[in-house]
Amino acid sequence: MLRKMKKIYHLSTCDTCKRILKELQPLDGVVLQDIKTEAMTTEQLEQMHKLAGSYEALFSKRARLYKEMGLKEKQPSEAELKDLILEHYTFLKRPVIIVNDQIFVGNSKKVVEAAKDALHN
Repeated sequence: MLRKMKKIYHLSTCDTCKRILKELQPLDGVVLQDIKTEAMTTEQLEQMHKLAGSYEALFSKRARLYKEMGLKEKQPSEAELKDLILEHYTFLKRPVIIVNDQIFVGNSKKVVEAAKDALHN
């Protein structure tokens, strides 16, 4: 049984995250976690994984480090993706919005609209 919660993992320095947070207003009862200043715990990431179904769904291939580390050629396993996300927040596809037992990952218009509906209904 997942507890009732509304939480957004974001990066306060990211313009896209700022725009989406503004779009999702009002954020009554929503916990915001800036993953740069408050690192995600293993438990938090595992909860996201449970909802998203894979670490790949949570992993950002747009991160600059992804190219720098040559990860495209390496095809990291799920376990390696988990470690990479925990190691460096930049690998989390942002924002991650959790509304009870639903998860919304990333910044596509469709995802943001669905998250907005879930947050306000």
